[in-house]
Amino acid sequence: MNNQVKLAIISIIVIIPLISFVVFSSDSIQFKKTNESKLQVISSFYPLHEFSQNVGKEKVDAKLLVPVGIEPHDWEPTIKDVQKMQKSDLIIINGIGFENWVDKLYEMNYQGVVVDTSIGIIKNMDEESSIPKESYDESGDPHIWLNPVFAKIQVQNIADAFSDSDPENRQYFQENAANYINELDLLDSKIRNELSGCNHDFIAFHDAFSYFADEYGLTQHTVISSYEPHAEPTAKTLENVINKAKQLNLKIIFTEETADPKTSQVIANEIGGKILVLSPLEISGDGTYISKMTENLNHLKEALC
Repeated sequence: MNNQVKLAIISIIVIIPLISFVVFSSDSIQFKKTNESKLQVISSFYPLHEFSQNVGKEKVDAKLLVPVGIEPHDWEPTIKDVQKMQKSDLIIINGIGFENWVDKLYEMNYQGVVVDTSIGIIKNMDEESSIPKESYDESGDPHIWLNPVFAKIQVQNIADAFSDSDPENRQYFQENAANYINELDLLDSKIRNELSGCNHDFIAFHDAFSYFADEYGLTQHTVISSYEPHAEPTAKTLENVINKAKQLNLKIIFTEETADPKTSQVIANEIGGKILVLSPLEISGDGTYISKMTENLNHLKEALC
């Protein structure tokens, strides 16, 4: 056997194991990376983003879809937003038609999981809530998150979705959800106790607090009788609201963060009252879901108690 043949044989003996080692190592690194990567989660708007953060904590990479300060009723995704969503594992939505862009996402063959947090709320309201079945509206009011009883169901839906997508961390997600739901229980009890014995009627800016009002035995009247917050009231509407406020002896008219306060101020001036903010929590800002809901409670107490 000549030297060239011997060298070739030695090279084969050395190189093949090295190639196998490199291939095996690459597969192992990729496998390890896949298992250690966090769930990529995008939530459609502020409350759901906070719910996702409380459930997933450091085990998920949670992002907010609608930019800070933007009203989600008006928002439409850009191509860049769609590309971002395509890379996510889960997209958390409110449901009930609140995210009118979801159908476009399906049309683009999104491969992740869309988590509709309204599941188990609208369909089974009479089982999940103290609200009588005949008193709630199934025509498309999306503001379920403003009722802490429903918010608990949304949180649990998120925890179940995370658990299904990442079974190894199921216990972690479920425990986090249980802890946060306990906080929502305390919020629910606080609202229920502190509004009991108070007056029932209040004037909100737009039709956002129906589920909240029904849960706590209140009656919502509105400046704008729409689920959309940017409609313009007519002169006749303003006259009717002023008459209603005088009839009910109301001295506080509520506005919202993104609404022009001039409309509510006109009504307040006519009744010799003032305006306060009653937040639908649709845009991100200072504070948490619980702190913002507590602020709403304090303003309602000022108006009703």
